[in-house]
Amino acid sequence: MSVSTNEHRAGGLKQVTIGIITVSTSRTLLEDESGKWISKAVKLRGHTVLTHQIAPDKAKTIRSVVRAVINKEKPQVLIVTGGTGISSTDVAIEAIRPLFCKELTAFSCLFSQLSYYEIGSAALLSRATAGLIEKTVTFCLPGSLNACKLALEALIFPEMGHLARHAEQ
Repeated sequence: MSVSTNEHRAGGLKQVTIGIITVSTSRTLLEDESGKWISKAVKLRGHTVLTHQIAPDKAKTIRSVVRAVINKEKPQVLIVTGGTGISSTDVAIEAIRPLFCKELTAFSCLFSQLSYYEIGSAALLSRATAGLIEKTVTFCLPGSLNACKLALEALIFPEMGHLARHAEQ
């Protein structure tokens, strides 16, 4: 007997713990519009924000901050914003992807498709990705507020409890 997608999703966690890391060499927490929006949106949905930090756009530092948050805070979901573009200083993907024990390859495709509908061919510049680091579902998103809203509202929030439940098994 197969289980429908809705039944399967209904078995997801109702409350999830979240970590937020913003990759930026110029922004502070006060200036981090995307991170502040994510924090507020997460809390409005009944989830818990364990930490919200800034990490400079340097691969070793990003990797170190991600590992520290996962080891210390143990979030079920980690959202990293910024550092996903194609300039030489955008190194979040290179820093984080090697930490994945599993990659959620469909996330990149779906996010790119949704982005294309919103911003056209500029969606080509996004390298957003997702995967598991230990038992933490980790999303690497562009730093723009619109991109974060799109990813969270269209893809992450609808599946977050479902993903977190599977990740802890």
